[in-house]
Amino acid sequence: MSKKQTDMKSGSSAATARETRLKAAMKANIARRKAQAAARAKGAADTRADE
Repeated sequence: MSKKQTDMKSGSSAATARETRLKAAMKANIARRKAQAAARAKGAADTRADE
């Protein structure tokens, strides 16, 4: 309950912290998706070469 009260007092800093956290999560997600796409593309290229 005290955490909610603290968040309400510092609403703008909490919003900034949330925004920063979400931005970092989005960046990590995009990096992971790019790595997956690159791995799939590499796997597809290798499969075609074998045929």
